[in-house]
Amino acid sequence: MSRQPYYRDELVDLYHADSTNLGFLPEASVQLVVTSPPYNLGKDYGAARDDATYRSYLAWARVWCQEIERVLEPGGRLCLNIPLDINVGFDDGGKRRTSKQPVLADFTELLVRDLGFVYNTTILWLEGNVSRRTAWGSWLSASDPWVNTAAEAILVLSRGQRRRPGKGKTSDVARADFLDWTLGLWTFPGQSTAQYNHPAPFPEELPRRLIHLFSFREDLVLDPFVGTGTTCRVAKTLGRRSIGVEIEQRYCEVAAQRCRAPTPLPRGGAETA
Repeated sequence: MSRQPYYRDELVDLYHADSTNLGFLPEASVQLVVTSPPYNLGKDYGAARDDATYRSYLAWARVWCQEIERVLEPGGRLCLNIPLDINVGFDDGGKRRTSKQPVLADFTELLVRDLGFVYNTTILWLEGNVSRRTAWGSWLSASDPWVNTAAEAILVLSRGQRRRPGKGKTSDVARADFLDWTLGLWTFPGQSTAQYNHPAPFPEELPRRLIHLFSFREDLVLDPFVGTGTTCRVAKTLGRRSIGVEIEQRYCEVAAQRCRAPTPLPRGGAETA
């Protein structure tokens, strides 16, 4: 299925499209996916619904996860930024209710047990945002206290096989960064929602680390929930080709503007694997 990009330059293709149908991308054509989907917390994403029942949310996730599995090459990586759990849910009519759900566990079950991805690791991102409280449970009582963890997860998986051949390809992660990032406990601040008027952005530091650590310079990076273009913008600064997919047109335009902006030279020394 042919589709023209909303924006294209020498390294970036942005598509105004739905992540549940990536038929315009060839099978096994992507080496790394870096993304963060909506968390089903009732946020306003425009065209995308964010107030489904939890069961419907997981059914929707299965569809786009299958699309990611199709476009990844054997050994290609998926880096999925998701919460450990959530504190709210919705009924069939979209009415908000208190509900604790194990999001990380359910996505791991879906991707590894059901779809056959190979589990690599889980990185914990401590973003330091202790204000994200939607419920206390039983206040000052052992009756039912709710623990709110000020961290998110980055689930790292591979399609079919864990190891990728590196002969003739270029790695550009610095030694100090490799030693630090492979500890799997990352601490850096989140991104303000006000800067690009998006309800749930992630900071450039997140895709920067993942792209350096899990891809070669020659790889193609995909973000099927690209939002305001952070992953594509960062991939471009690191000299990678990238594809972004976004269902909301106003975010496509923001992403295009960010990708048009001048980029610095790629950081990090290059080593041939």
